[in-house]
Amino acid sequence: MTETAPVPPTLRRVLGLPLLVFYGVGVTVGAGIFALIGEITRVAGDHAPLAFLLAGLIAGTTGISYALLAAVYPRAAGEAVFVKIGLGVAPGRLVGLTIAATALASSAVIALAFAGYLAAVAPVPLPVATVGIIALLALVAWAGVRESVALAAIVTVLEVATLVVVAIAGAPLLADPEILARVLTPPADPAALSAVAAAALIAFFAFIGFEDIENMAEETIDPRYVMPRAILLTLAITVAIYAVLALIAAALPDRAGLTASAAPLAFLFEQVSGRSGAPIAAMASIAMINGILVQIVMASRVLYGMAREGLAPAGLGVLDPRRRTPARAIALVAVLIAGLALLLPIVNLAQAASALVLCVFTLVNLSLWRIGGRADADPSLRRWRWWGMLGAVLSVGLLVAEGARLAGGTIVH
Repeated sequence: MTETAPVPPTLRRVLGLPLLVFYGVGVTVGAGIFALIGEITRVAGDHAPLAFLLAGLIAGTTGISYALLAAVYPRAAGEAVFVKIGLGVAPGRLVGLTIAATALASSAVIALAFAGYLAAVAPVPLPVATVGIIALLALVAWAGVRESVALAAIVTVLEVATLVVVAIAGAPLLADPEILARVLTPPADPAALSAVAAAALIAFFAFIGFEDIENMAEETIDPRYVMPRAILLTLAITVAIYAVLALIAAALPDRAGLTASAAPLAFLFEQVSGRSGAPIAAMASIAMINGILVQIVMASRVLYGMAREGLAPAGLGVLDPRRRTPARAIALVAVLIAGLALLLPIVNLAQAASALVLCVFTLVNLSLWRIGGRADADPSLRRWRWWGMLGAVLSVGLLVAEGARLAGGTIVH
């Protein structure tokens, strides 16, 4: 009698559209908006809302490319898979490692920021708090994708509710026709246009994250239907939230105080409501926890997917048989994040992470263009082939502008 070989476990498909949108919004609307609103308002002034809209337009262009490719190739390590199919194995491996490295570095910085906040209110040594929060969230990620995304969804609701509260408190500022006309009037001179472009580069950092949705493809129910809608809904929600907050920030009478504040969204709430901004600052720290968790989940899926595609060591493609989560990849990710946080000074990570992501966006868009030009390509990819070229041009343009800005010494803190 021939024994049947055991079927290896696969990732559990438990995510529908609502949870996936919560995940996407949670990873996108994270600590970035809490910290960057002041800097963007300082650079763009009255035109801060336009800067956010421009950044959203550039991110959205690539978002459509992701949505198209995700519908046809719904796999973990999505970007690596897209680029492998479109441009070859070596670029695919490079893209996967770049995405994982960006997630690791970002998580390390967020973990340090959280530990610093905790140390200010409790006598916990910085290394202990840093390693402790990483280990705790790695355990959540190991417990299961439903548990991880459910926790991220709860935190996302709190984050978005906080931003909505700030927006409602500041809405009366937008009832003044003169103020509204001032912040909605497009820039008319080259200096103002340059300021909007510079602010859009900064605002782009706050949109990074929507692309992580694709890496949950193998845990999504009906991914060909759900993945594209989740990506586009995430971008639409994010753009709407950011634009409203930017309108209020630009209309704020004490704009100098906002741009000088270390906690700009908390300052904004204090100014428009007359109440303490402490709850808003507390939500910023919770947003940091969410950012670490979703990056651990995402990076582990990238490594798992790369292992399954032959782009990373096969051991990283092994799942916990009971939890059906990539336990080895999660453990490796957690160790690497802790190591980065404890051993390396990471300077100006937002610029570096943005540049890396823009390189990935360029290659993903070029992959859509290349795949869409093949005779056997899915009809949807053939129809939208030149959209990929448009996305690549915009991504390269922003990357060049970012390089010129960094070379000129413009640093975001």
